[in-house]
Amino acid sequence: MKIIVRHPFGILVQCAALAFMPAAGSHAQSPAIGVQDVLLSVGINNKELKMNDQQSLILKSQYAAANALPDPQVSYTRQYGNREGLGINGELVASQSFDFPSLYAGRSRLARSKSQSLDLWQASLRRQILLNAKDICLDLIMLRKERELLAGRLTNALELEKLYARRLETGDANRLEANKISLELLNVETLSRRNALAIEAGERELEALNGGIPPAFVADSYEPLPDGGDTASFEDLYAEVSGADPELRALRNEQTAAGQALSVSRAGWLPSMELGYQLNTAARGERFSGFLVGLKFPVFSNRRKVQQARTETVYTRLRYDNAVLRTRSELLQHYRTTLSLRESMNRYEQLFDDQGNLPLLNKALASGNITMIEYFVEISTYYDSLQSYIRLENDYQKSVSRLFQHRLP
Repeated sequence: MKIIVRHPFGILVQCAALAFMPAAGSHAQSPAIGVQDVLLSVGINNKELKMNDQQSLILKSQYAAANALPDPQVSYTRQYGNREGLGINGELVASQSFDFPSLYAGRSRLARSKSQSLDLWQASLRRQILLNAKDICLDLIMLRKERELLAGRLTNALELEKLYARRLETGDANRLEANKISLELLNVETLSRRNALAIEAGERELEALNGGIPPAFVADSYEPLPDGGDTASFEDLYAEVSGADPELRALRNEQTAAGQALSVSRAGWLPSMELGYQLNTAARGERFSGFLVGLKFPVFSNRRKVQQARTETVYTRLRYDNAVLRTRSELLQHYRTTLSLRESMNRYEQLFDDQGNLPLLNKALASGNITMIEYFVEISTYYDSLQSYIRLENDYQKSVSRLFQHRLP
């Protein structure tokens, strides 16, 4: 919504009356490319996600290769005697070694659990990158709202400057008043340039997150809040987060993997076996053949592996417990912050509705109760209040975003 007020001297005051807009943006027009579209694009094009995905494929291949059978062995030995009549002796040996069968099943389950953990950590990284991208989108919306507000302030300052230039010529104003308006004009122009640079920097940062592809994000209003918004109870929200948060799911899966690794380590005391075929040839056509059977006992190679696996299970459990406490604490902090910001926004909106600053100022100016400089100061205060509201609304949107970060696409 826009408010346009004309005072008796013909000054046009145009500002983005954001204080009268709900935080959910129900009155805002839907942008052609919204935040969700940008997040989906970042999820596809982000270079770090692609790099991490390739690294996950490498590790998954390593997990699978660790459970493969050893390579078969074939050897042939040919011996020559140095005495007459000994002739030539030869020996051919072909063998295959393998671990106890139950070890392969245990290592296969462990590899699957580790692969699932990689997928969940990839989802956690994706959430962090998308949350960063969403923060940038929300900041760009805020900056564009400020740009509109600054445009109104700039228009007002330019009209005042023209008016007082004419008054100086007729002697109805003094140089001090004109200098005050020129200073305000310079301040607004400086703020406008900084705003333009900040918007450009945000767009470049969003482009980098999108793999170097400009996402063409031009929205200047917030999208509706997620289902539940800031009305959901904390316990219901925490129950949803604890079941959907990819980091917690990854840590729970790592506990399962640690238990499976402990089982594999305990089974590591079972002997490995070797089966093969052996053929011996001797002088004068004599041949001997038979089967080769061997056992290898892991007396030294499996030492301390069980204790190491036990320590790993304790570590993963403590790591998960710590993550649960941290997640609940951070969620509660964001929840309380969201409620506090919503309350502050309500107070701003109520104050703007009750006071109606612009009509009162126009009436006071027309009746001669305030001077033009007093009017100008009050208008500046009103603009500053609107800008404070814009910043407050942005903080609120970010806080809600963090409450529902587990719902990011």
